Amino acid sequence: MPEILLDSDDEVDGAAIETLVFECLRAENANHDLGYQIFYWRTMTGAEVDFVLYGERGLHAFEVKRSSVFRESDLDGLRLFCADCPAAKGHLFYGGSKRYRFDAIDVVPIAEGLSTLREVLGGKRPSKRGR
Repeated sequence: MPEILLDSDDEVDGAAIETLVFECLRAENANHDLGYQIFYWRTMTGAEVDFVLYGERGLHAFEVKRSSVFRESDLDGLRLFCADCPAAKGHLFYGGSKRYRFDAIDVVPIAEGLSTLREVLGGKRPSKRGR
């Protein structure tokens, strides 16, 4: 009988987190009529960025990493993209708890990144009625 190969828990978790971020990007874009188109970016040499949002409000590149430990090499794809597109704002969401900033790239914990997507993408903040 052939051996069945299953994805590891880390691979499944990574794909699930990327899907969560993708769905949140789509929801913010649609719900607030932000007008972005969503793309994926990859070079012929294999460098990539998970999500690129382009529209009248700007150009944003998002990379998603499950790991709770940030490594500067996690920025490689974003750095290449931002070098090719200087107007781009880079965002790396990761499983850690600290914020970092490297030139045009913000590195933020996933939960924080998701909670500030509307503001990052140029949408209006929700009104604070009754305050």
